[in-house]
This record gives sequence, C-alpha cells and structure tokens, in this order.
Amino acid sequence: MTVVIHHNPDCGTSRNVLAIIEASGETPVVIDYLQTGWTRPQLLALFAAAGLTPRTALRESKSPAQELGLLDPSVSDEALLAAMLDHPVLVNRPIVCSPKGVRLCRPSETVLDLLDRLPSGPMAKEDGTPLIDSKGNRVV
Repeated sequence: MTVVIHHNPDCGTSRNVLAIIEASGETPVVIDYLQTGWTRPQLLALFAAAGLTPRTALRESKSPAQELGLLDPSVSDEALLAAMLDHPVLVNRPIVCSPKGVRLCRPSETVLDLLDRLPSGPMAKEDGTPLIDSKGNRVV
C-alpha cells in the first residue's frame, strides 16, 4: 500500500499523523507542500477525493486567511483556490491519500481509517489524548 501525506513539519497534528502512519509499518511519500506548493489540478483532485471544498479546506488560524480577507463568506471558492495557490499555508493539513481514500486528517485519529493496520500502542494525539492503547486497540 502506498500512503502519501501532504505534510507541514511545523504542525503538531501533521507530525503526529506522520508518526502514526510510520508506526503502522508504512513508509509514506511525504510531500512538504509549503516547499513544493500546489497546482490547481492537484488541489481540485484532492478536494474532490476528500469531499472538501476550498472553503472547508481553508486553514483559518495560524495562516494569512484573515489578513487576506478570505474569512468573509462572500469570498468565492475560485478566489480561495487562487489564494491557496499563492499561499500554500492556507490549505489545512495534513491531507493523507491511501488506497482506502483521501482525508483531511484533522483530528489526527482520522488517519486510522486510511491504514491497513493499526500501529502498536500506546499512541496518543498531540494533546495527549489516547488513540491506541498498550494492547494495540483503538481508543477513539
């Protein structure tokens, strides 16, 4: 199985999701989208596969969304998409692709549904909330 994570190494949730994927035995393809940027077809395909729109994928906090005037509900999806291409940090993260689907893995336990096997435990969310117990059972 090939897993791809669109990753921001500065994001705790993204780092945790990557750790969960690796602990499950996968060696994911890691795309640092802040370095590589996005293409319009790539974002449209990811959003369609994950059931997202530019609005639902918009990173509102810790991004320039407010300064750019993007939080106003009247801003079109086209304008949001254009801003995401200019400012990759505006796309919420991490987005994970696997043969089981594509998801915005926020909260981090969302990634568990995309894996063939759970990691051995214990594992916790970035806030310390248990995800996998010491016997390898899913807690959330």
